[in-house]
Amino acid sequence: MIILGIDPGLRTTGFGVIHKQGAKLRYIASGTIKSGEGDLPTRLKVILDGVSEVAATYQPDCSAIEKVFVNVNPQSTLLLGQARGAAICALVSNGLSVAEYSPTQLKQAVVGTGKAAKAQVQDMVARLLALPGLPGSDAADALGVAICHANSHDALAMIALAGALPGKAGGQLAGLRMRRGRLVD
Repeated sequence: MIILGIDPGLRTTGFGVIHKQGAKLRYIASGTIKSGEGDLPTRLKVILDGVSEVAATYQPDCSAIEKVFVNVNPQSTLLLGQARGAAICALVSNGLSVAEYSPTQLKQAVVGTGKAAKAQVQDMVARLLALPGLPGSDAADALGVAICHANSHDALAMIALAGALPGKAGGQLAGLRMRRGRLVD
């Protein structure tokens, strides 16, 4: 399964592409889409076109994107949300399912703690994917989102399958569901 991860940003949107086969993860590509300066609609089009080009180039099976966190500045949060919306539209337009993960979920999946620093995420992404050097912070976050989805995808599929089975056929997972990124009864 090829997974495209996106770290949305109005100036710089990171992308990361990985291949998951069984429990093994392999790096394919990563980079950034720079929207530069200019008016908002033009910058959003750069993001839309850039994410579409990445999806067309690497032909992923699914995608994952980082959720917007509420910033101190509400205007910045709104602008980031618009950049994220442009990226999601590009993914959906390319026929991809889109999973969403919070920054805390990403850090938890990659580093083991939801309060990890950006440098820790970069280091662990490089280790998990056996990269020769550290990726840039935006690319590392995008790769981290893809890794988070790779690790969550199988578990979520099992939960969905168990929930669909009647009675005790669902086994230990029957009756469980996801709430705020956590498995609950």
